Amino acid sequence: MAKRAGRKSIPRGRYAEYQRVAEHFFDAAKDSIALEYWTAAGVLIVHAAIAYADAVSVQQSGQKSAGESHEDAIALLDSVIAASDEKEKALNQLRRLIEEKTKVSYLGELYTPAQTKDLWRRLERFRAWTLSILNR
Repeated sequence: MAKRAGRKSIPRGRYAEYQRVAEHFFDAAKDSIALEYWTAAGVLIVHAAIAYADAVSVQQSGQKSAGESHEDAIALLDSVIAASDEKEKALNQLRRLIEEKTKVSYLGELYTPAQTKDLWRRLERFRAWTLSILNR
């Protein structure tokens, strides 16, 4: 398979590795919330979402985003899953999560408890959608 700009070929069977990474981030975010480490939880939440997106992309297309921007992961996921209302909602959740990461990772802001809980709800929705695809 020819490599496309911003994409890396990965054997489809390796999607489970990306899913395991996502689950580790998910569990660590849950633990961080319990400890009230809001910013740590927020960063882990975003990384979990990106890893779930990678798992679906690898499973469905044998490709993973390797671009400079996390928006590339959204574009790849959009291109490999058939159009549906559920997909649009899930991609919007992912987009919002990635936008929040920019605030903390690049602008130095800290997450509040309310922001982290909002991120967690978004992750739970996005995760449910990805698992519905990964477990087919």
